[in-house]
Amino acid sequence: MNPIQCLSISEIKTHTGASFANLDLYYQHFGLPLDEAPVVLINHSLTGDSDVAGHKGWWKELVGPEKTIDTNRYAILAFNIPGNGIEGQTLPNPEDFHTGDIADFFLKGLELLGISNLYALVGGSIGGGIAWEMAVLATKLTKYLIPIAADWKANDWILANTFLQKRILENSSNPLEDARIHAMLTYRTPKSFDHRFGRSRNEELGIFNIESWLLHHGRKLAERFHLDSYVLVNHLLASINIERDGKTASELISKIEAEIHLIAVDSDLFFTPEEDQQTFAMIKPNKDSIFYHELKSIHGHDAFLIENDAMEQILTPLFKNK
Repeated sequence: MNPIQCLSISEIKTHTGASFANLDLYYQHFGLPLDEAPVVLINHSLTGDSDVAGHKGWWKELVGPEKTIDTNRYAILAFNIPGNGIEGQTLPNPEDFHTGDIADFFLKGLELLGISNLYALVGGSIGGGIAWEMAVLATKLTKYLIPIAADWKANDWILANTFLQKRILENSSNPLEDARIHAMLTYRTPKSFDHRFGRSRNEELGIFNIESWLLHHGRKLAERFHLDSYVLVNHLLASINIERDGKTASELISKIEAEIHLIAVDSDLFFTPEEDQQTFAMIKPNKDSIFYHELKSIHGHDAFLIENDAMEQILTPLFKNK
């Protein structure tokens, strides 16, 4: 059992000028002691949390004893995005924050833990966006930067979907359930649905199995997630953008000292692979240590949580052969 622990960050000020006397940053630690092993920080996705490798861990197939990211070899850290509902924590006024603020909180958390450098900084989806923001703020932080099914910006497609999500959250009589149903249509693909359901029916309910599956995911999220938390993380997703203060992505990424491994999903309808391909093409002429990997799957954005063998093949050279 890896208990949720808490760090108290003092004298917080966000990009909007909002001030807080302190902010609780909740986290979990897996594997070896932090001062005895290389540290891997894994940033969770939109409705995920810090339980990356526990009994119900969202990435337990890849993170654990003798697994790809081996807890017998590394110290694994995972912070919760402040306000994601863990330990009942929510934050007022989501507009006070953007992902750069969250990245700054995570960096302050590392400082409080006495960690000045990481072996790897990994993030999936919005967690990858936060990883990008961290690497820009602390260019010498990590040996490997590994954003997965993610990007350094919210492009117009992400902005459109988060806008619709916001409308659902504001106007639906079942906001969490309905927002989740819509979100699942962006996390998977038509081929994935056809492969799994094939127009089959749930005779007991008198509806198609795809409909009962979507209703199940809607109810499941509503049971475990707080509406205010979803409003916050949806806002944060739309706010991803390292290009602040007049600096370009090319300039900022080229200054990151880490070896960068972009991992895209060929069928991703959310953070599309074309975005990572463009980033790779933009940065490669000025930085040799950037690499592009593409996970092949019919399942779309969520493939990095489904295709464990394929993810293992991509990650093993970084975590097992070093």
